[in-house]
Amino acid sequence: MSSFNLNLHQAIYSLSDALDLVGITHIHHGKRVAYIAAEIAKRCGWPKTRIDDLFQAAILHDCGVSKTLVHARLAQFEWENEGDHCKLGAELMESCTLLSPFANFIRYHHTHWQDLQASAIAEQDRLIANCIYLADRIDITCLTARGTSGNLLLTKDAVCAKILDKRDTWFAPVLVDSFLDVAANEAFWFTLEGEHVGGYVAQWIFDTDTVQIEFHELRDLVRVFSRIVDAKSTFTREHSEGVAMVARYLGEHFQLPERTCEMLELAGLLHDLGKLRVPDELLEKNGRLTELEYANVQRHSFDTYSILKNIHGLEEVALWAGQHHERLDGSGYPYHRKNDEISFESRIVAAADVFQALAQNRPYRAALTKPDILHIMQEEVRNGKLDPTIVGFIESDFAACHQTAIAAESAKHPGGE
Repeated sequence: MSSFNLNLHQAIYSLSDALDLVGITHIHHGKRVAYIAAEIAKRCGWPKTRIDDLFQAAILHDCGVSKTLVHARLAQFEWENEGDHCKLGAELMESCTLLSPFANFIRYHHTHWQDLQASAIAEQDRLIANCIYLADRIDITCLTARGTSGNLLLTKDAVCAKILDKRDTWFAPVLVDSFLDVAANEAFWFTLEGEHVGGYVAQWIFDTDTVQIEFHELRDLVRVFSRIVDAKSTFTREHSEGVAMVARYLGEHFQLPERTCEMLELAGLLHDLGKLRVPDELLEKNGRLTELEYANVQRHSFDTYSILKNIHGLEEVALWAGQHHERLDGSGYPYHRKNDEISFESRIVAAADVFQALAQNRPYRAALTKPDILHIMQEEVRNGKLDPTIVGFIESDFAACHQTAIAAESAKHPGGE
């Protein structure tokens, strides 16, 4: 296996942009929460390493939210079953070696301080989780308050009063007191504005060194985000994993270098990252999309590329993932690349995406049969859309390709739907 030189903070920051997409218009929440939490922690005098753990967990704290309907509830100060996304997020963190230390922070980031005091987790973990909860509720209260005046400085007293009211019940007194100290500075409120909070987070990235990450560690990190995407719709369950496995299998058949095959796997896992921006009802729609709806869906591959291109060291992964809807005749999107403008690796991801979707069970239809799958893919070749060499191999090695495409679905649902 290969190793990759990456700035881990940059990777987490860029992938957190995908979480912002779920809100569609309510964006940068994770970054604001990370900023607020870090400022509170600094005022508490926490060591840099502890603040760094807090920052990483805070920027990812809503990773258990994939659906726009659930995300809309985040704007409420409290709601029924608000802990569900915390549990899902913690499970995602536990699945990744690099993120597993943050699992408890995510699991308890909507737990009241008075309840946390009775929990078995370490005091330091309680404080980090509660600091994220406090920062999260501060940001939500700010968003609500800003709607009435448009200026945070005119609403800061109301925000502080609401937080103070929950001191010692919802939030640890030491954290609330530190927040009130920080909140006395106008600069704190000005930094919550989009361009300034972005700069704050950028400095966090700049202060971090590049490290060597083994492929299996990077794949586990990437899988966290592919699972967030696939959780968005029952239509796409295990789709990303299947595309990744097929893309890697195809790369190995064509004797591409091992590192290229690994990057093809990553591209497959991440190719639909931009779908987090697509409203749930469009992905769940059992029928033809309107022109406007299709236009909304079309941007997902552009959003995928826009997020991934900022991770230095994964530029090729970004390109291959972002071009999975390009077609050789130029009819694809979003760039209308054609022929030699589309790399062989991008063609592999495109073919893997089509093949896996046809082979997978969907709620509105059963998986297609071999003749139907091959008929559709051969038609795509005849129309000059998919690469004939790649489709030809899928046809000649159909059984193995098919098993690879549905392996994740079969493993998770051995008895079928």
